[in-house]
Amino acid sequence: MSATQVIIRLLGDVALLLWGIHMVHTGIMRAFGSELRRFLAVGLKNRLSAFLSGAAVTAALQSSTATALLATSFAAEGAVSLVPAMALMLGANVGTAVIVQALSFDISLVFPLFILGGLVAFRRGSRTRVRDLGRAAIGLGLMLLALHLLAETMRPVEDAPAVRDLFAALTRDPLLNLAVAAALTWAAHSSVAVVLFIMSMAAAGHVAPPAALAMVLGANLGSALNPAIEAIGGDPAKLRLAAGNLITRVVGCVAVLPLLGPIARELGAWGLSPGPMAASFHLAFNLAVALVFIGLLPPVARLLVWLFPEAIKAGDPGAPKYLSASALDTPAVALANAVRETLRMTDVVEAMLRGSQDVFHTGDRKRVAEVVHMDNILDRLHAAIEQYLSAIDGEALTEAESRRLSDVLAFAINLEHVGDVVEKSLMKLASKQIKNRLALPPDALAEIEQMHSRLLEDLQLAIAVFTGGELTAARKLAEEKEVFRNREREATERHFARVRSGNGERYEVSGLHLDILRDLKRISAHIIATAYPLLEQSEMLRQSRLT
Repeated sequence: MSATQVIIRLLGDVALLLWGIHMVHTGIMRAFGSELRRFLAVGLKNRLSAFLSGAAVTAALQSSTATALLATSFAAEGAVSLVPAMALMLGANVGTAVIVQALSFDISLVFPLFILGGLVAFRRGSRTRVRDLGRAAIGLGLMLLALHLLAETMRPVEDAPAVRDLFAALTRDPLLNLAVAAALTWAAHSSVAVVLFIMSMAAAGHVAPPAALAMVLGANLGSALNPAIEAIGGDPAKLRLAAGNLITRVVGCVAVLPLLGPIARELGAWGLSPGPMAASFHLAFNLAVALVFIGLLPPVARLLVWLFPEAIKAGDPGAPKYLSASALDTPAVALANAVRETLRMTDVVEAMLRGSQDVFHTGDRKRVAEVVHMDNILDRLHAAIEQYLSAIDGEALTEAESRRLSDVLAFAINLEHVGDVVEKSLMKLASKQIKNRLALPPDALAEIEQMHSRLLEDLQLAIAVFTGGELTAARKLAEEKEVFRNREREATERHFARVRSGNGERYEVSGLHLDILRDLKRISAHIIATAYPLLEQSEMLRQSRLT
C-alpha cells in the first residue's frame, strides 16, 4: 500500500470516527435534550454537583464541547454563576476521559450489533425517541468500526522505514508533540477522536510512550482552544468560562510536561501497554486537574471577572424600548409609547415576510432558521405590549383612548398571529420543500413571489391605517381580501385538475404550492383586519355579507 493510500484511508477513518461522535451527540440531544438541560440546571447549584453533572452529561453526549455550549448558555443568561459553570467544565473533561477509557477495550466485535440494532430502531421505531436512540446506537457502532479500521490501516505500515523516520522526527520533542496534537484537536473539534487516534499510533509502536503522553496533553489543550477562539469578541460570560477552562488546561500541561519521562516509566512498570497507558494517563491527568482546581475556582473566577469586564450590551431586538412605566399615569402618552413599540413589531413582520420570500427561491436552511428565530422576537414584543396596556388604568381612559387601546392591542395580536403562521406553517412547508427536494415550477414561484410582494404592500397600508387613520388606505386594504380569495380558488382548481390527470409527482408539488398560498391568504386576513375598525366607525363596512 502506497503512502498516499495510507493517508487517504487514515483521513477517511478519522472522518468516520468524527461522524460517529456527531451521530451519538445529535441522537442523545434529540432524545433527551430538554431533560439534559433541566438536569444541568439542577446540577449547577454547587461545585461538586456541577462537576458530577458535567461528567455524566458529557459521557452521554460523547462531547465536552456540547456540554460546554450548554454551560455557556446558562452563564450567558445569568442563570448560573461562573464558579459552578467552571466546575461543570472540569467534570466534562473527566467525562471525555471516561469515554476514551471505555473505548480503549477491544470491543470491535460489538460494532455490528450496535449498527444493526440502531438501524432497526431508527427505521422501525414507532416513537421519535426510539428512532433518536437508534441514531445514537448507529453512531456508537460507527465509532467502534472507525477505531477498528484505524488499527487495520496502520498495521501494514508498521515496519515501513519512511513511516518510522517520519514519526521519529515528529515525536522527538515533547513540546512539538503537544503542539501537533493540540492543532489536530482544534481542527477535529474532538479530543475523544484525537486521543483514540493517539492510542492507535502508540499501540502500533509508531509513537514512543513519552511522546504519546505529550500528545495526550496536547489533545486536552486543543479541546479548550475551540470554545476560547469562538468566544473572542463575544459575550464576556462566554469568554470568561472558555478562558477559565483554557487556563486550567495550560497550567496542568505546564506542570506535567517535564515529568512525562518518569510518568511513562512508572506506568510501564505497572504493566500497561502503550495504548492503555495513554488512556489511563488521559483520565489521571483530568482527575488531577479537577482535584487541584475544584477548590481554587472562586479566586480564579474573580480573576476572570477582572480580566474580562462586562461589556456594554447591544440592544436586544426582543426587549421593549418605548414602554416607559412612568408614562402609565398619563394614558395618552402610554398609548403613544405602545404604538411606537407596535411599529417595531411591524418591522419584524416585514423582515419575516421578506425572509419567507427568499426561502422558497433559495432553499437555504440557514435562512429558515433565521426567520423562525424572528418569531421569538415578535412574541416577546407582543407579550411586553400586552402587559403594558393591561397596566393602564382603564377608568382614567376617555372613550377615544379606550377605543385606541383596543385598536393597538388588536393590531399587536394580529401581527403576532402573522409571525405564528410564518414560523409554524410557512417555514415548515419550506423545510419540507428543501428536505424532499421539491422544485416548484417557475409559474408557482412567480405567484408566490407576487403574493409576498402584495402582503408587504398591504402591511404598509395597514401601518398607514393604524398610525394615521387613513380611510382610503383602509378601503384599499379591505379590497385585497377578494384578491387573495380568488388566487386561492384558482390554485385549488388547478390542483384538482392535476389530481384528475393522475400525475403523482406534479400532484405533490401542486399540493405544496396550494398549502403555501393558503398560508399567505391567512396572513393577509390578519393584516387586512387592521382596516375593519376604521371602516366600521365610518359606516363603510357591512355587518354581514349574507343577503
